[in-house]
Amino acid sequence: MRELIDRLAQEHTLTQQEFIDLLENRDAALDEYLFQRAAAVRQEVFGKQVYLRGLIEFTNYCKNDCYYCGIRRSNREAQRYRLGEGEILACCREGYGLGFRTFVLQGGEDPYFTTARMCALVETIKREFPDCAVTLSIGERPREDYQAMFDAGADRYLLRHETADDAHYRLLHPADMSLENRKRCLWDLKAIGYQVGCGMMVGSPGQTAAHLAEDLLFIRELEPQMVGIGPFIPQHSTPFAVKPAGTLEMTLFLLGLLRLMLPRLLLPATTALGTIHPQGRELGILAGANVCMPNLSPVSVRKKYALYDNKICTGDESAQCRGCLEARLASIGYEAVVGRGDHPDFI
Repeated sequence: MRELIDRLAQEHTLTQQEFIDLLENRDAALDEYLFQRAAAVRQEVFGKQVYLRGLIEFTNYCKNDCYYCGIRRSNREAQRYRLGEGEILACCREGYGLGFRTFVLQGGEDPYFTTARMCALVETIKREFPDCAVTLSIGERPREDYQAMFDAGADRYLLRHETADDAHYRLLHPADMSLENRKRCLWDLKAIGYQVGCGMMVGSPGQTAAHLAEDLLFIRELEPQMVGIGPFIPQHSTPFAVKPAGTLEMTLFLLGLLRLMLPRLLLPATTALGTIHPQGRELGILAGANVCMPNLSPVSVRKKYALYDNKICTGDESAQCRGCLEARLASIGYEAVVGRGDHPDFI
């Protein structure tokens, strides 16, 4: 298996069957070898720098009914909220004072936040913080909406594809959603000029090694600037409430593969990793990740953005505890950087 890892580091892709072989035959020794190779590649491109982004979860209303998500529209237990423009700007001001130069506006697909409202919000943020990047993560929209928000000043867009296999996508989503449209959105975003992020859940219900291999090949084809992956964690009021969670080990292994496949990738160590293991994000960094996104949302709403159960939301992942996160990264030999942290091709 080591020869496959060596070839991935050199050629940046493998066949679907070779990816399947790696995923089905990984063990602790292979993990360690992969992480060493991935760390060397990341060191060559980014040094020991880990980019920090300020995450603002500004609405948990969503018109979609994805079977895995705690803010799905059918969840009557969800305590809904929307932040107003003033509250969002207050988060940005606090974050700017803490040194953050990227704000990630993440929310459900909330019809209240029309394209006109989002454009006005982005313009206001960029006017007050011209040296900052704005990342949006607000789901599927028509191409003209993405263009308008890009013209308003949005720099990046995160839209996880969740799975690149059509039958698996239909297992995870209701009939009014399609993988075809999700991929269309990603290609539109890339064509417009965003720094684009995709990604998938690891260990989602029905997922096989073949599905993950298909994900890797789709990511290789898209060549996004960012990839966000994290373990599937069930949420108690969804149809997948009793499904087993994804594993730390497979998530870390995929982070290492992604680093070798796309060496210049912006690759977060996600909150979900920190949720399933106390040192999950540090382990993600050691496996090849180079981004963390501490939470800038008001403390009063953090627990309400409950995509999955037991989500950490008030500890070291909090933006206000930036010093704690910096100390944790320093303890494993890495340096927290709070600049814009653009993809190397966009600097």
